[in-house]
Amino acid sequence: MGKKSRNPNKKALEVSSGVSSSMSASFPVPSSASPSAATAAAPGYPSDGPSQDECNSFQTSSASLQAKLDRLTSLILDNDRASFVAEFVPLDLSPADSAAYLADLTTAEEAQGQWRNLAAEISALAAGKGVQKIEGDQSATAIFYFEHPLFVGCDREVTFVCRGGDWRAQG
Repeated sequence: MGKKSRNPNKKALEVSSGVSSSMSASFPVPSSASPSAATAAAPGYPSDGPSQDECNSFQTSSASLQAKLDRLTSLILDNDRASFVAEFVPLDLSPADSAAYLADLTTAEEAQGQWRNLAAEISALAAGKGVQKIEGDQSATAIFYFEHPLFVGCDREVTFVCRGGDWRAQG
């Protein structure tokens, strides 16, 4: 067996010019079969399939929920914890409870760790990374089942509900 060419245009060049690989070594290829012409006529190569990361990704089918997750991720990247909490917590959560949750993420002893874990989870949901399935109709309710991105073997479940067009975490 001979060496296989790594030049993806070689086969297309040989086919379009009618010259075999053994002949192309001995005889010059006509100028009409230039590499640019062969590239334009070359058929596309099929994908070798999705990557492992793509196989482990499962994003929501809801455009509005995806937009919310992307917005939350943007607030995480800006480290804007107050705005994140305002857009994340359930709408029926009292102002006192919302303030306490914000304090847990900003001034509490474990605030940095809690923020890092929450940020990793929301970012993973937005990207679909590690999400095994999403239950619910994804128009009023979406329940994400996923492995925590920082803790191997730690299965998580996060529910989002939509009220008046606004997606919020539940519970």
